[in-house]
Order: sequence, then C-alpha cells, then structure tokens
Amino acid sequence: MSQINFLDSVISNFDRAASHTGLPKGLLEQIKLCNAVYQVRFPVKIGKQYHVIEAYRVQHSHHRLPTKGGIRYSSHVNQEEVMALATLMTFKCAIVDVPFGGAKGGVKINPWKYDPEILQKITRRYTMELIRKNFIGPGVDVPAPDYGTGSREMAWILDTYTTFKNGEIDAAACVTGKPVNQNGIRGRTEATGRGVYYGLRSMFSYKKDMEKLGMTDGLAGKTMVIQGLGNVGSYTGTICQAEGGVKIIAVSEREGAIYSENGMDMNKLLKYRKDTGSIIGFPGSKKMETREAALELECDILVPAALENQITVKNAKKIKAKVIAEAANGPVSSRAETILNKRGVVILPDMYLNAGGVTVSYFEWLKNLSHMRFGRMEKRFDHNTYLNLVNMVERQTGKTIGQKEKNILTRGAEEIDLVRSGLEETMVNAYDQIRETKNRKKKIEDLRTAAFVVSLNKIASDYLSLGIFP
Repeated sequence: MSQINFLDSVISNFDRAASHTGLPKGLLEQIKLCNAVYQVRFPVKIGKQYHVIEAYRVQHSHHRLPTKGGIRYSSHVNQEEVMALATLMTFKCAIVDVPFGGAKGGVKINPWKYDPEILQKITRRYTMELIRKNFIGPGVDVPAPDYGTGSREMAWILDTYTTFKNGEIDAAACVTGKPVNQNGIRGRTEATGRGVYYGLRSMFSYKKDMEKLGMTDGLAGKTMVIQGLGNVGSYTGTICQAEGGVKIIAVSEREGAIYSENGMDMNKLLKYRKDTGSIIGFPGSKKMETREAALELECDILVPAALENQITVKNAKKIKAKVIAEAANGPVSSRAETILNKRGVVILPDMYLNAGGVTVSYFEWLKNLSHMRFGRMEKRFDHNTYLNLVNMVERQTGKTIGQKEKNILTRGAEEIDLVRSGLEETMVNAYDQIRETKNRKKKIEDLRTAAFVVSLNKIASDYLSLGIFP
C-alpha cells in the first residue's frame, strides 16, 4: 500500500470529522482550503557564489486575523508540507480558543550546514520578501519558531521588520518566540513541551478512561519513549519527569537511539549530549540497532517529537505503546491511525497536544500590543495583600510561621507564573471539550476526530456570524 503525503493525510482526517458536523458543504470547503499561498525564490551570496533559496508562506484561513504559524528551516520543505502545517494551525488555534487564523512558513535549507552569518542573511532576505507582499505584520500575519528555527531567527525577523516599518508602535508584535530581552515572554521556550505535559496529565486524570486502556490514572510511574530531543522533546521529557513522575526508558535522535530499562535522567542526558554531541554512550543506557526501533518498544506513552509521517502503514502494526502523544505535527499518517485505532491504541492528536506553543505566542502577542510585562501592575499589590492576611491570622491566633513559609504564602505572581497558569487552564479546558464531544457523539471513536469536530464548529460559528453563509 502506497504512503499518502502529509497534506492528503490532514485532508483525510478533516473529511472524516466533517461528516459528524452537519455543516453546509460550501462552508466546509471554505474551511478546508488554503486561502493564500506565496512561493518565492531569492538569491543569497554565500562565499563567492550566489545560491537561490526556495521559500514559502501559506495563510490557510482569514476567518480570524492575524494569521499565525511558525517558520520551518528544513531541506525537506515543500509547498504541500507548508500547506498541511498551515491547515493544522487553523484548527489548533480554534481548539485552544486563540483568535488567529492558521499560517505557516518554510525555507528549504538545512540550517545545520550554514554558519550564523549566512543564516542571518537568509532570514533577513526572507523577511523582506514577506514584507514586500504584505505577508507579515502585527494585524496581518505573525510568524514564530518551528523546526530548525528559534529565538535568534525571530530576533532577526523583528529587526528587519522594524527597519522597514520605522515608527510602527506595535512592531514588536510582528513575530513571537523572540528573546525575552527583545520583547519576548518568559515561558515561551518551554511552552510546547509544557503543553504536552498538561495535555497528558489531563488525559490521565480520568480513571475510567485509563481503566479501559489497562492502566491506572495519573502519570506517576508511567513509561515513556521520546523521539526527538529538540526544543519540544527536551522540555516534554524534563517536565514530565520532574512534575509528573514519568519514567523515560528510551530516546531516539538523529545519531541513534538508546534504551534503559531502569529509566534515564533527562537533565543528565541533555547535558551529556551537549558535552559530547551525541546521546550514544550515555551512562546506564545501551544503543539500539536502529533509530526506528525505539518507536516499537513496549511502553505506556510514545512521544513522537520530530517530524511528520514517522508512524506509517509500514510500522503501525509494530507499535506497542498504549498512548501516542503527538508532540510533533503529523507524526502519525491517517492510514496508520486507522490501523492503530483498530488495535486500541489511543492517539492524543497534534492539533491539541502541541498547541502550547501558539497559546504562549498569543500571550506574547498580547504583551507586545499592551506594551506591559505581565505581573508588573499586580505583583506587589498581591504580595502586600497576602502578607496583611497572614499577619492578621498570626495576630489572631498568637502563633507565627517561619519566614520561608511566609514568603511562599505571600508571593505575588511573576510573568512566568501567569504564563504557566494561562497555559494550564487552556490545555485542561481544551481536553475536556474534546473528551466531552467524543463521549457525546457515540459515532466518534477517536480523539482526533473529536478535536476536529470541536475546531470545525468554532470556525464555522465565526463564518456564520459574519453572515457569509446563511
């Protein structure tokens, strides 16, 4: 059986969910299709030669503005991939009630083959092309990091934008994922991984659901395998381990895969890889025959946190995990999902699970528009209020508590506290909506279809309120 591509897989999932909505066919077609696709090729001088760079920006839906989505640097970038990612962004934003339309960008390069000076040239030229065609701006289209990019590239984009848009008061909101000292927000770097943790914690909090899978509720003691130690995989692992008590038994990366029956300390593993350049040889672990072998290990939770189409019809029958947590975009193809669903494997879908990044990007965008750091106005007031209450209780009871305990009880919220609290609230509420939809509509058998239905109904409501579709 031939493997369908990423975009076809997304459309297949969309069509399956659309049949459960009862929405007009024309409206569904409008929601499904990408509204604008920009393909560009531009020259960049590298050494003594000029290289022509292929790049894209796709705006999937304008039902809400601005559109929002990351920029990917990868030698595998193509138009259909960017269209698929932009499509997912629309549904992702809707499911977590972030008021953006979906978008995505891609530059067809291998970022690890270029030094920072060349990457800066490419990034700035790409930004110029977006400005030229009005594909970037605080109220138009707001990029963010994705695979192969980070806060450094976002800082270059901001600087280029402000150079061409001198005096635009809200210019800092043209891109998110920026360094904190350049109008970024605390908690953005960890956001997607932390969102994965909140999503898994929400799912595992339902005792009856876990009993159906032959597991106890709660994350503590659950075994996990992670594919990909980039930003998302790293934070997913460290946070799930530190705050959820998860036992990480295997990790797969570009250089290979390692396994440890007794589990491995994620912080030590990340440090080891930083020092040596590889996870291979990490003390207490053994190297697996192939990178793909880690995906086929018996475990409670498998976290594909790399690229799309990692679990296909070729290996779906070999997957032994009880839950697949899609930290990456589209790691499970639609045909593979059909096989896994029949086998009783639960897939926590990407359009929900990795929405932590866009959620905190939304917070950063709001911060940039308000020109105010979260917590600045209320932190000291809250601290003084709590302190007065504690002091009053001490006077009334005649008893005192230690200074350490008093500091904990009276601390006002910092920006990072508010960001994490907002992200937690978002992920918990979104999962409950998905679960409730799945349980209410008996014909919906999987969480992805339920997530699509939730998103489609919200997007359709926006269109219908405009009077476009009577």
